[in-house]
Amino acid sequence: MPRSTRRHFLRDVGSGMLIAGLGSQLAVELGVASDRNLAAGEPVGYGKLSPWVVLMQELPPDQLQQKMIAELAHDNVALSDLVAAAALANAETFGGQDYVGYHAEMALLPALQMSRELPSACKALPVLKVIYRNSSRIQKFGPQKKTLKPITGKTIPSVSVDRFGPELRQLVRQADMDKAEQLFATLHHNDSSLAFDTLLYTIADEVDVHRFVLAYRGMGLVDVAGQEHSHTLLRQCVRHCVDVQHQKNKKNQPPSPIRKQIPGLLDEYKLVGKTLGNREPDDEWLQSFSLAIYNASKFDASKMVAEAMSEGIAPRAICQAISLACNQLTLRQAGAPLRTHGASAGVHSSDAANAWRHMASHANDLNQKVGLLVSAWHTGRYDQWKSDPYPLEKHLETVKTDKPDQLLGICQESIRGNDQGLATASVQRYLDLGHDPEKVFQLMLKYAISEDGRLHSEKFYCTVREEYTFTRPAFRSRQLVALARVTASAYAFDVNDNHGHRAPGYEDACKQLKVKV
Repeated sequence: MPRSTRRHFLRDVGSGMLIAGLGSQLAVELGVASDRNLAAGEPVGYGKLSPWVVLMQELPPDQLQQKMIAELAHDNVALSDLVAAAALANAETFGGQDYVGYHAEMALLPALQMSRELPSACKALPVLKVIYRNSSRIQKFGPQKKTLKPITGKTIPSVSVDRFGPELRQLVRQADMDKAEQLFATLHHNDSSLAFDTLLYTIADEVDVHRFVLAYRGMGLVDVAGQEHSHTLLRQCVRHCVDVQHQKNKKNQPPSPIRKQIPGLLDEYKLVGKTLGNREPDDEWLQSFSLAIYNASKFDASKMVAEAMSEGIAPRAICQAISLACNQLTLRQAGAPLRTHGASAGVHSSDAANAWRHMASHANDLNQKVGLLVSAWHTGRYDQWKSDPYPLEKHLETVKTDKPDQLLGICQESIRGNDQGLATASVQRYLDLGHDPEKVFQLMLKYAISEDGRLHSEKFYCTVREEYTFTRPAFRSRQLVALARVTASAYAFDVNDNHGHRAPGYEDACKQLKVKV
């Protein structure tokens, strides 16, 4: 998530000057801008993406899929452009205010990342899958319904994150959609390079995985769609936060305690203005600290992270500890029904920690510290299972072979049988013997594409892929073992937990692409 460059900013300003010189109607006719995106703070138009944005919103999913496959076959469109168009169509339709809608939005960038791991014949599959879900939801919502409207507002002469971050956050707390939208649009228009840091004040104001991941993936989508669409992709995050606050107000729910306790920790440990350290503790510390976070309450987890920052522990080490604590939520999950996929504690916490790790690394000093505290708080909000982590000893005892191909075969059969214990045991055994982890990822990728995963499979696959690389070698296997467990849990279940289903549109896409299901 690189910051906006000076070149990007000048390009934004230059586009605005061009529109002003041409006049709005002529700019629309020439394709420089769309008539629905000319107000202050709005992007300058969808350009070459406009026809695809309309198709994403108006063409039934089956017809859309056929159209995309035909255009891809003739190299008339790139997968990245389809993802960008789908993201803009989603943002304009839902504005971050529909559960299935924003889950589809959050899955688009992971789907594109997954496509890069596949052979040429199959590259389109993960993207087609998520766009099918995206357009199905748009059709159900109503293709003519547009949540995002043009914005009018005042000009801000200069932008300060320290001023406008708290101001935007306060408007969101008041659930004032119009004023929050207006403020964010005008400050983004004035200096788009500071928009994300300003937004983070609001993102960190509640403990909710969806606002975290929507912001993280939204910023990532800017790199795919282009800086000119930054406002469209980020304003949905503002709207999402306002909508959540509005729903809380309707239910008379109290403000999140994080609003007082996180500033209290910053004061107690004198973190404001303090330079973060670079001390890298050993593996023993990482193991102990990650389990301490896992076993702690949400406030105590944040307090431990505040203390670690004050002692000069490197943010990288703290992030690894939080990630491993989240991993334990998947490996130790117990009870019935034993569904570890979808909106489970392990999946949600891992996705949240992954989002904050990336956002904090690109944030200003204060947002970086707050991000680590909020990430720890989110991890500690879940009840801890006291059971041993998978695979249990009884699972390992059933694996009798050391041969890598046989172990992968056992894993595949256990996934198809929804046997979480055997799936984790076969992967653990495979990795303990030093076999190639990439082959495990390829196996898991296959099912991350073919199964619904209760809307979470793409995000979690990419989370594990990234956290595996980020995690120290001594602990890496845990990430892949957790992915094996979640994959076995998800196989053949649809979004409503009915068994015997593949992801909608998947099998038809395989037939059209002439690849094996």
